[in-house]
Amino acid sequence: MPILEGEGVTKYFGGLAAVSNVDFHVDQGEVVGLIGPNGAGKTTLFNLITGAFAPTSGMIRFKGENITALKPYQISNRGIGRTFQPVRAFSTMSAFDNVLLGSLFGRSRNISTADARQETMRLLEFVGLEEKQMIPAEALTIGDQKLVEVARALATRPELLLLDEMMAGLNPAEVAQAMELIRRIRNEGITVFLVEHVMEAVMGISHRIMVLHHGEKIAEGIPEEIAKNRTVVEVYLGE
Repeated sequence: MPILEGEGVTKYFGGLAAVSNVDFHVDQGEVVGLIGPNGAGKTTLFNLITGAFAPTSGMIRFKGENITALKPYQISNRGIGRTFQPVRAFSTMSAFDNVLLGSLFGRSRNISTADARQETMRLLEFVGLEEKQMIPAEALTIGDQKLVEVARALATRPELLLLDEMMAGLNPAEVAQAMELIRRIRNEGITVFLVEHVMEAVMGISHRIMVLHHGEKIAEGIPEEIAKNRTVVEVYLGE
């Protein structure tokens, strides 16, 4: 059953179509990968889903509701969380306070400060940052800053989590840890839609993969199908 659907989603910047007539869906409980060359329109599509940009045309639905014209905070309140590439943690605030903000201003605005602090601690433990909770975000490694963003997004209590290049710049051990974290997030009942360039990761954790090129969807299928798709190999994966 789709939790997220897009029909004919298009976004023009001047005369350039960054996303062109893209149909897509993400089913509840899935991990769906979104891949393609740089400039393919992947982050633009995430920005359209989360309300940062308004589509030029097309429709986006979340749990059957048309969210195309909603503001980012309204979309977040309905249950869509996201991370960013590059990272957008509040640099001078501690890891704890970054995540606390997500808890206080997430879907349950009537949460008490005590409950928000307890939830923040639980999420920092969930992503493995409990021992670094009081360190300013700017003093953390890029990998740990990404974990702060994931925890902050989870603190908003999403049903759908959009991860934008979570594994960029990570070493192999960190990539393996990130893959396991995504599996645990899904096991918490949260659907995951991720943009990723680390092919080992996206092929290893995705149920389905969608491929964009010059703003158009050129392929969609299970990882084994995408790996063998001649067009995808030519424009992105290589031999």
